[in-house]
Amino acid sequence: MATATSTIARPSKGFDWGQPWVYLVAFVTVIVSVVPVLYVWISGFRTTADLNANPAGWPNPWTFDSYVNVLTSPRFWGSLFSSSFVGILTTLGVVVLGIMAAFVLARYEFRGRAGLYSLFAAGLMFPLTVAALPLSILLRYIGLQGSFAGVIIPQIAFALPTTIIILVPFLKAIPAELEEAASIDGTSRIGFFWRIMLPLSMPGLITVGVLAFIGSWNAYLLPLLVMAAGGLPQELWTLPLGVQQFSTQYSQDTGAVLAYTSLAMLPALAFFLVAEKRIVGGLTGAVKG
Repeated sequence: MATATSTIARPSKGFDWGQPWVYLVAFVTVIVSVVPVLYVWISGFRTTADLNANPAGWPNPWTFDSYVNVLTSPRFWGSLFSSSFVGILTTLGVVVLGIMAAFVLARYEFRGRAGLYSLFAAGLMFPLTVAALPLSILLRYIGLQGSFAGVIIPQIAFALPTTIIILVPFLKAIPAELEEAASIDGTSRIGFFWRIMLPLSMPGLITVGVLAFIGSWNAYLLPLLVMAAGGLPQELWTLPLGVQQFSTQYSQDTGAVLAYTSLAMLPALAFFLVAEKRIVGGLTGAVKG
């Protein structure tokens, strides 16, 4: 009688030589990315004399004067309002227009659909720097130079290619049977879009919304062309322009400049960290789709 012998698989005790290098690269990347940010934040608690004497030193003593001066400055709060206003409206425009365009490209068959999608994809290779001069002339011609709309509308346009590239796979991955079942139940196409498509594509919408908001918050060239060159009051410049203007005006007060820079990057960084998992999930879904 044959006897069967069972073997229990045991994990290999061999050492994976490739794994330490992965951790090493990740550790170096984190250090290179995080240390400069921490240096800016911590240096804001030092006086300018202390920074000049020992740029790499630790605050001794810790001083809050620089942060207090920035937080009590009306110009900082005006720039914060401008960045928030422009970022929120840009995000709303990108999400609304992006989901509508992506829905048509993903769920409808019509002549020229592939060419239209390729046109949006080609927009990823069209940087703002190339369009800076003609865009400035166009905005001046239509009367949007020196206004919030002159920043918001172009930012929406430049963010739409990335938005559509991310959202189209999401909407394509939704089974057609759901639309057929909803149609049998008497749901219109608008009702299907509102009740089924939007909830199922929410990870992608959050992803493109966060990317649009952070891109708007960190934008420098377009606000410079529209706001600074257009004559908008400095109190209403966005934070990147505010940092540049503040660093020029208070170039001798290094601690205050670092404090202003720290506070300017804090909202976008916090927003990104809160939505980090949603961004990863949205991008993963777009790749799978």
